[in-house]
Amino acid sequence: MTVNPDTLVRPIGVFDSGVGGLSILRALRAELPQEDWVYFADSGHAPYGERDDAHVVGRSHAITQQLRDAHHIKALVIACNTATAAAVQLLRAEHPDLPIIGVEPALKPAVAASQTRRIGVMATRGTLSSAKFQTLLQSQSSLADFVLQPCDGLADAIEHQDSAKVSALCARYVHELGRFGTATGQIDTVVLGCTHYPFAQETLRALLGPQVQFLETGEPVARHTHQLLKTRAIALQNADHKASLTLLSSGSTAMLEAAAARWLPTQGQDQA
Repeated sequence: MTVNPDTLVRPIGVFDSGVGGLSILRALRAELPQEDWVYFADSGHAPYGERDDAHVVGRSHAITQQLRDAHHIKALVIACNTATAAAVQLLRAEHPDLPIIGVEPALKPAVAASQTRRIGVMATRGTLSSAKFQTLLQSQSSLADFVLQPCDGLADAIEHQDSAKVSALCARYVHELGRFGTATGQIDTVVLGCTHYPFAQETLRALLGPQVQFLETGEPVARHTHQLLKTRAIALQNADHKASLTLLSSGSTAMLEAAAARWLPTQGQDQA
């Protein structure tokens, strides 16, 4: 897709280590259905959650520059908890003219939603060990008891749509989290702290039943993106604009396209 930076037809960029950020993109397109989107899955350098900060920062910098140079994006959504924790402040410093929106595990909404005040957090090791997450956790730790569960391999299994492995890993990590339910001392709320994990929600629901609630970040991020664009006076497309989606990957484009076909509502789309 060729974009003239001097026109108003400029897309919003979204990137993740793989297909997980499609859960954020799904909410973004529902919130801003008239906008054009460029989604970059860095599958060739995944998983971020099991890499060191230097790797994640380097890739985040390269992808942001590519999206600016080749697609002239008017805003950027980092649809990855690990990349947000490692790189969002650096990217904002490097690109002060570009609105950059990150994601973080929904600990604050979980505190508001939980009745038992015992909350499970499923995330990658990279997210759980990050300074950004630890600061967020400390700010909420007096309000609830958080049980942190690193989920090694789960994002990768979802990435490759390996349903047997997804089921096995979900069962393992649910068991390790502890007891679930609405009684005192039981976990009644689970934060899905990786953007891949909403795509395993049906499996988790089957394991935990209807009494446990799951919280993800897609809708809050979408609302924040919309508000930030208005605050920064970034031009939005007219309501009658025919939106487009461009899919890019450093790995298998076919895998990304298959995931988008499975998990995104049908709209205009260009494969690149």
